[in-house]
Amino acid sequence: MAGSGWGSGINLYLVTLLLGVAGRLGWEDIPAVLTRLDVLIVAGILFLGEFAADKIPYIDNVWDTVHTVVRPLGAAALGAVIAGQSESIGGALAALLAGGLALNAHTAKATTRLAANTSPEPLSNIGLSLLEDFGVVGLMALAFANPVVAVVVVAVLALAAGTLTLMVWRVARRVWLGLGDKLERWGFGARG
Repeated sequence: MAGSGWGSGINLYLVTLLLGVAGRLGWEDIPAVLTRLDVLIVAGILFLGEFAADKIPYIDNVWDTVHTVVRPLGAAALGAVIAGQSESIGGALAALLAGGLALNAHTAKATTRLAANTSPEPLSNIGLSLLEDFGVVGLMALAFANPVVAVVVVAVLALAAGTLTLMVWRVARRVWLGLGDKLERWGFGARG
């Protein structure tokens, strides 16, 4: 579940699709609701939409902004469904953990994409997006094959994502404050 939670913060629809396909093919014991054909079709269509949006500079930022709410809530719902009894404390904890991990991954993704969009060429977006998609597939494969190792990997990824996000925000804050200082020197600042 840690793998699906963190992976959902990167690409919720790909995780949902992979879980459903794994359940349908009998690779994993996945709740029946995720293996339904209508769920797989919707997840597949939304994955294709995200796959395209993620490759286009600035469109990816708009997509990420909308998904700041969607990814953690979707991951929480997946966590509750995977845990089984969503009315139990275990289901609630699973939902909170999955949602928190998704928010951690999403924040790192969104801040990295904002930084990448400062570069005028589109290849960095395409490369980052493909790396994210392959990373989610790899993480889910690891979670299916060895859940204990996947939990350790997710813990390392969550720590790295938190550190990366903090670093990017600190740099952005310094740039913003520096810009404010320059504008003030040029006569555009607040007058007191």
